Amino acid sequence: MPKPIVTVILPAKDAGAFIGTTLTTLARQFDDPSRLRLVAIDDGSRDDTGAQMLHYGERFDHVQVIANTDPVGLAAARNQGIARVDTEYFCFVDGDDWMQPGRLEALIDTMRDLECDFVRTDHLAVTDAQRRHVRAPYPWRGIVSPARNAILPAEENSMVDYPYAWAGMFHRRVIDEGLAEFPAGLHTAEDRPWIWRLHLSDATFAVVDAPAILYRRGVSTSLTQVFDRRQLDFVPALAQAYELVDADRDADLYRPKIVATILAICSHHLFRARAMSAPHRAELRTGLRELLRPIPASELDAALARLSDRRRRLLARTVREVRRA
Repeated sequence: MPKPIVTVILPAKDAGAFIGTTLTTLARQFDDPSRLRLVAIDDGSRDDTGAQMLHYGERFDHVQVIANTDPVGLAAARNQGIARVDTEYFCFVDGDDWMQPGRLEALIDTMRDLECDFVRTDHLAVTDAQRRHVRAPYPWRGIVSPARNAILPAEENSMVDYPYAWAGMFHRRVIDEGLAEFPAGLHTAEDRPWIWRLHLSDATFAVVDAPAILYRRGVSTSLTQVFDRRQLDFVPALAQAYELVDADRDADLYRPKIVATILAICSHHLFRARAMSAPHRAELRTGLRELLRPIPASELDAALARLSDRRRRLLARTVREVRRA
């Protein structure tokens, strides 16, 4: 039996309604299914997610199911999978998403041809019966580039604004270089400092075409749909991303981009804050003040000037409070 060539890391919590589809499509990725190794992490589910992992796992020649008695969060669960990668390539998939057949085999063939550290792809966003093609925001396809070249421009979407861990594949060099792990302790926005660390590195990457991965939107158990304090983890996540940029050898070049990203995400959460409880709104505003305080005033003003009027209005109170402090 051939050895597996790619490890698929599948963390899931309470995904019983969808994970059967996810696992079925993973079994259709290779002509020889023994080329895939599955590491599935049941992160403290209260439904039958773990039982389905064990049941569908029987279809795979190489599978390991990890059961967390208590949830540790998506970042830590992904790290559990990363620690068990023993193949040349690895990738991620979430428990409510799925892939078209042959996606992983096509990505491995492409990575071997390009000899880069990681590749990124477009994805299909699925809402009920609607599918929307979301392009990775990089103008060149199939061309290997330094990852740092995909950070700018500051005023437009770039690859650091496309943080979906599941939208691509990675060579295990990314693990060996200490670039793969997610920040511990974050329950949301863990992908923000992760994607910045990846693109601030000296790794090489390419955006490539491949059979699609489908991302299910609007799932009630998704953390993007909740309004409790877990959503506030975007504050420390963005603080970590800012610290990475500020410590970089080209900090002056990249700080305008991270500042623009911070303001855009902050305005989004201020708009959502009306659905939060009063204590969580107060905690959000305190966190935003701490997040914006280290940013030089001139860079904050420059980024604010590029925002829409609506976003500036949402941020106005917080910016005034930062300047008075």
